Amino acid sequence: MNKEQKQSRREFIALTGGALAGSLFLHPVAQALSIFDKPGQKMKLALVGTGVRGLAMWGRDVIRAYKDQVEFVGLSDKNEGRMKVGKEYMGVDCPLFLKADQMLKETKPDVLIVTTMDSTHHEFIIMGLMAGMNVISEKPMTTDEVKMQAILDAERKSGKKLIVTFNYRYSPHRQKLYELLRAGEIGTITSVDFHWYLDTSHGADYFRRWHGRREFGGTLLVHKSTHHFDLLNWWLDSDPEEVYAYGALEFYGKNGPFRSTTCRGCPHASKCDFHWDITKNEHLTKLYVENEKYDGYHRDGCVFREEIDIYDKMAVQIKYKNNVQVSYSLTTYSPYEGYRIAFNGTKGRLETWIKESQPWDEKNEDELVLVKNFGERHIITVPQGGGGHGGGDTRLKDKLFLDTNAPDPWRQSAGSRDGAMSCLIGIAARNSIEQGKPIKIQDLTDIPLAVSGRGA
Repeated sequence: MNKEQKQSRREFIALTGGALAGSLFLHPVAQALSIFDKPGQKMKLALVGTGVRGLAMWGRDVIRAYKDQVEFVGLSDKNEGRMKVGKEYMGVDCPLFLKADQMLKETKPDVLIVTTMDSTHHEFIIMGLMAGMNVISEKPMTTDEVKMQAILDAERKSGKKLIVTFNYRYSPHRQKLYELLRAGEIGTITSVDFHWYLDTSHGADYFRRWHGRREFGGTLLVHKSTHHFDLLNWWLDSDPEEVYAYGALEFYGKNGPFRSTTCRGCPHASKCDFHWDITKNEHLTKLYVENEKYDGYHRDGCVFREEIDIYDKMAVQIKYKNNVQVSYSLTTYSPYEGYRIAFNGTKGRLETWIKESQPWDEKNEDELVLVKNFGERHIITVPQGGGGHGGGDTRLKDKLFLDTNAPDPWRQSAGSRDGAMSCLIGIAARNSIEQGKPIKIQDLTDIPLAVSGRGA
């Protein structure tokens, strides 16, 4: 056989189909999470948090794609002006509420969608659960272990369901990685090298916004890396056990050569590589700039503000219950966006380098490389999915709103346990940096850990 084979997705599935079938027999598929059980009726949705993410991903896009399946019965936000703009942007006719509890009481939705600032997720998740409805929350579930435990307690007490929106699981190439690992193509997984790069556009934007303060976002180890830690937990099918981390702020914040409050009116605009004119974006101007008077929030904050207190470089070591060791890093000022990951196993290595949205790389497919010990090197191509996050956004929303009882053969639906485990790695990493010692996941909440990530 040729040492380097380039195979289509269909050809490679045929090659590994028998092994994959055996894997699924040994590891039964978890029951899919369903949030709606009223056949023939529209799902009544309420949204709290009318920022960009809430209004687009969970607002306008949901209305446009699932108008026959859902209806919005209420919107809530602490910013009155932003909420009004959001209603117009979504194109809905529903009441607006400054108080979310009043919205839930008066509109009685089937599902509450939470897209507020991370540090307030727990407040609204618990409110929705205890009001007797299922809840969809943007990641991360919350920002510290105390709030996490409160969420878990509320879900148990209420008997309702919390779903965390990990859209990364649904992109085709990440699903393919899951399939190959479950099929045993590299044998027993022993270690993982995982490095994520945010560029000077996307990465810098976290430092312009509220995410730059750890009291609001818990640092990027919680806000951003939660995505990545969830992928690891899912791919490895095990619970994290212990975390040790390093982190520092050495590029943004106080490290800048000059600073201002916002990009608007900045005296250093002509010489700042990070200067950004928000007024050139009509939607962001209407949503944020024109409504600063209500809450004082500046969407175009200076990336060199002194108040920034999160890390801009992070390195994390994770030990899993199944003895897999992970080396992870996050860099926020890279010249390109994407990630590299390699799974090392007893029979070989599976790796990929994903570059996201690069003008010099216009391929519409992703490549995975499978190298067998003492054997062949296979290049597996996976077509990219359409829509946001490599096709993950659309597939996730189809599962939630189009066919809530659809089979879930790759365990892509994520419940509270998945949300907690991913978030707890970030929380443990932050605690490790602050305390200078390893942190055991079992010391953070009362969730029992298991070798398999499908524990109770």
